[in-house]
Amino acid sequence: MLDDINLKSETVLEVNNIEVIYNHVILVLKGVSLAVPKGGITALLGGNGAGKTTTLKAISNLLRSERGEVTKGSIVYQGEKIQDLAPADLVTKGVIQVMEGRHCFEHLTVEENLLTGAYTRKASRGDIDADLNMVYDYFPRLKERRKSQAGYTSGGEQQMVAIGRALMSRPETILLDEPSMGLAPQLVEQIFQIVKNLNENEGYTFLLAEQNTNVALRYAHYGYILESGRIVMDGPAKELRENPDVKEFYLGMSDEGRKSFRDVRSYRRRKRWLA
Repeated sequence: MLDDINLKSETVLEVNNIEVIYNHVILVLKGVSLAVPKGGITALLGGNGAGKTTTLKAISNLLRSERGEVTKGSIVYQGEKIQDLAPADLVTKGVIQVMEGRHCFEHLTVEENLLTGAYTRKASRGDIDADLNMVYDYFPRLKERRKSQAGYTSGGEQQMVAIGRALMSRPETILLDEPSMGLAPQLVEQIFQIVKNLNENEGYTFLLAEQNTNVALRYAHYGYILESGRIVMDGPAKELRENPDVKEFYLGMSDEGRKSFRDVRSYRRRKRWLA
């Protein structure tokens, strides 16, 4: 069961009280701290603009391309501070990010896209072929479309390509940004089920940023909720699912049943945990 993971297992990734500023002026993250246990699925939850993507980019060192920087705090992976590493060096250490928006090389085939994920590895063709077959086992749809140009595949297939390409780098930890964005509910469930299977069968550690709180908390082991650049709540996913504030504010539910949009908007203004 997802909720039965040992939350006291080895911490592989630690974010310690970081602040992130864009353009030397705009303070986006305000003392964010979180811990990601090895072999778990950790969810980073919150609405649009809460700071989820910025947190992931701070970890993967992709902020500089957007004129952002970590100005306080530290980020530690397997006991080593990593905030000054180049993104490519971080990939060789086993951390890779799947970007929001399913970025693919549209002019390449599905299989060519997947093979680009193994570019930085010093591996034999046999090892790479074995990993490619592993990706196809988890994403049989990609095997069917392997000779198709990626730009002509569906949104769901492109999300599978993006995750599969990350797997080809042989990571230990995957930062997954908004995997449900723009996908039909059935495809969202399929993607999250594959994430669960990769976690349970292959031992990958996931930190995923997601607006779809309902789905994320059903598949994650532990969750953090971001509001305006701050962590306002965290706990085991099962406890967050049953928390009345989370149910009412994020899931639109209460003990009296589903809330109307007007009621939820009114509740948004109350925010008991920020009082």
